[in-house]
Amino acid sequence: MRFKQKMIWWSWLAILLIGGGVFGGISTVTATQLNDQRNTEPLQMTVTLERVYLDGEISQETFQETVWSMENFWAKYDQWQVLSIDESTVVFKQQVDDISPLLKGNGYFGITDDGVLTIFNGRPDRSRIIQSFFQIDIKKLESKAQKELLQGIPIKNKDRYVEVLETFKPYSIKKE
Repeated sequence: MRFKQKMIWWSWLAILLIGGGVFGGISTVTATQLNDQRNTEPLQMTVTLERVYLDGEISQETFQETVWSMENFWAKYDQWQVLSIDESTVVFKQQVDDISPLLKGNGYFGITDDGVLTIFNGRPDRSRIIQSFFQIDIKKLESKAQKELLQGIPIKNKDRYVEVLETFKPYSIKKE
């Protein structure tokens, strides 16, 4: 029974790859192939979902999934890009048009000692740097903006993230 299950899996994989299914949508299969899949034991797949956020943070979630129908399986992940696949493992990737949960929960814009606009995990006073952007000409900033950067500007959502970057971009030092 295990041999037949693997043969069906590889048949599905070949159909999807040759038909462009993995990279361009789900291909059409015959009713006989679907019936063959339904009459076998389900496949146990290790699925990894990799999310890439606007701020560069990458999260990975790995879990076991019971696959009763390959058609349903591929339909479930049709918004994901396949990074790798073998007989028992699939790794999917997705670009997320949002900032990461880490930034939403504990991210602060601040400035380093050498004037680089930076995102910190927590307030800028000795917290871990998550991402650095560009050097700012501190002399051109208003004292209120300087103070905000020294204390830390919380990042709660994508709009705030974009707003802060756009606000300080005109003060960036151009490298010659």
